[in-house]
Amino acid sequence: MELLVALIIGVLVATGVYLCLRARTFSVVLGLTLLGYGVNVFLFSMGGLKINQVAVVGASADPTDPLTQALVLTAIVIGFAMTAFLVVLALRSQGEQHSDHVDGQDGEQRS
Repeated sequence: MELLVALIIGVLVATGVYLCLRARTFSVVLGLTLLGYGVNVFLFSMGGLKINQVAVVGASADPTDPLTQALVLTAIVIGFAMTAFLVVLALRSQGEQHSDHVDGQDGEQRS
């Protein structure tokens, strides 16, 4: 199970970094979102990966850590707000520059 979670984290982070290095704003926003998901899965896995265990202290002999679940829930809300802000920022940039290129050049060189 740990290997599967590690592979999922690796794929999310690698895909997020690749998309962040692209030249279009939508790719950058999607890359940052995937990086956030990778970090959330990493934080969640730090609480312990146990099957059929509850996160309530006292309900089982070896519970999972509920603090990491609370941190991930908070990170999901913050990540959603950040993604919404980046989408609005990208739409405004596209409206003003008439391009969705990150540096506003759209493939042409400025003189």
